[in-house]
Amino acid sequence: MSSSLLDDAFGHHVWATLLVLDACLALPPEQLETSVPGTYGSILDTARHTVGADASYLFVLSGGRVTPIDEDTMDLAELRSTMEAHGAAWSETLAQDFDPDLKLVRHRDDGSETHAPATIRLAQALHHGTDHRSQIATALTTLGVEPPAMDVWDYGNEIGRVTEIPPTS
Repeated sequence: MSSSLLDDAFGHHVWATLLVLDACLALPPEQLETSVPGTYGSILDTARHTVGADASYLFVLSGGRVTPIDEDTMDLAELRSTMEAHGAAWSETLAQDFDPDLKLVRHRDDGSETHAPATIRLAQALHHGTDHRSQIATALTTLGVEPPAMDVWDYGNEIGRVTEIPPTS
């Protein structure tokens, strides 16, 4: 199977989310309830929302091969396990031959729908994950916890896809 142009982007997405979840696993329950103004909600609620939305994006993009989750009842260990499985699911999904103009439909329980092409859905999945990981990192910082180094360069260095060459002088 050949790799997709987006493999590194989604590899980073999963990797960074796992780092954030790992940082949160070390927190006591009362700290998981920390909220910061301007963010989604508590650390735990934001983590649940992040992984739940990721499953929803995968559900639509995979044609239903990845099922939605009931993130509202999941603890961090379950969220982490789910997100870890998303790594392979994203690889499989990205290997599909998407028609960039084909509109995919997300049907919600309330009867509403969103019609959008796969390209917009892929961009949204990456943006959504980045936004909420940043919000959790902000909440961690308010607790005096150093958030993990999780930018794309960190990922590239971690997996050996980035090489830094120092100046010669």
